[in-house]
Amino acid sequence: MNKRYIVRLTKAEKSEIEKLLKKGKKAAHKIKHANILLQADAGGPNWSDEQIAKVNHCHTNTVCNVRQRYVEEGLERALERKVQENPSREKILDGAKEARLIAVSCSRPPEGRNEWTLRLLADKLVELEVVDNISYETVRRTLKKTS
Repeated sequence: MNKRYIVRLTKAEKSEIEKLLKKGKKAAHKIKHANILLQADAGGPNWSDEQIAKVNHCHTNTVCNVRQRYVEEGLERALERKVQENPSREKILDGAKEARLIAVSCSRPPEGRNEWTLRLLADKLVELEVVDNISYETVRRTLKKTS
């Protein structure tokens, strides 16, 4: 199979990768990606993608992706995982809705209550039509983040 992205590590990059591997105190994906880069180096072993995938117990697509990120974005990005472009789930509370939640939580609690509960706050946001529905856990996380 023709390699589209050829990895050519400099001496400085090789020493940085080897130093990272000797420490052994990094995330597993970083160590795996470092090994992939060392094995794919055109000036070194220059293994095939299939060999590298077999030795590192990963898919050949992982090897191809690490090669591509190294060539296009550099060593640091190749060692990291791919950044997700679009979040899997949209945020329920954006900045304006978050501000509304904080304003409600700072206001007087309902009649017969000494303070707001998370469930009361969630119900109030739905009642005020800030959101269609929201769990009290989302309210908790948002308030914890802002306090």
